[in-house]
Amino acid sequence: MFTEIRDITALNKEEILALRIADNQQDFIESTQQCLAEAETDQRFIPVGLYKEDIAVGFAMYGVFPHKDNTQRVWLDRYFIDERYQHKGLGKYFLQQLINYLVAKYSCQNIYLSVYDNNIVAIQLYKKFGFVFNNELDDKGEKVMVKEVHAHDYH
Repeated sequence: MFTEIRDITALNKEEILALRIADNQQDFIESTQQCLAEAETDQRFIPVGLYKEDIAVGFAMYGVFPHKDNTQRVWLDRYFIDERYQHKGLGKYFLQQLINYLVAKYSCQNIYLSVYDNNIVAIQLYKKFGFVFNNELDDKGEKVMVKEVHAHDYH
């Protein structure tokens, strides 16, 4: 299976904007349009397209943000697979790819994400990958999860 994590450019922006979140997931994540607008106003956000065999099947947005204890945190801020490509194992596959990608790019010790506590499917997925709740809430009231990573495990 040929897959890629691609930067979003003028050439692929329209296919990224065409990605759709399933109806029952609408309350859990912003649309790609909202995400790209946010990334334009805040350069710390880096949006990427998730591709399988040259077809856009998902979206993610990550970035490095300062924390109140004067450290920097690597956040996997948005992540979804288009509703047409769900239930094919791509959610698990690309989550592993994104973890590898972020560790390689930032040599980070931890990856953070946040999730609404009623988003059971996402929480189960993140727990399978070693993310645990750290008893923090983000500024939208979502619960923060963190995964400890060891860069030497991801070459």
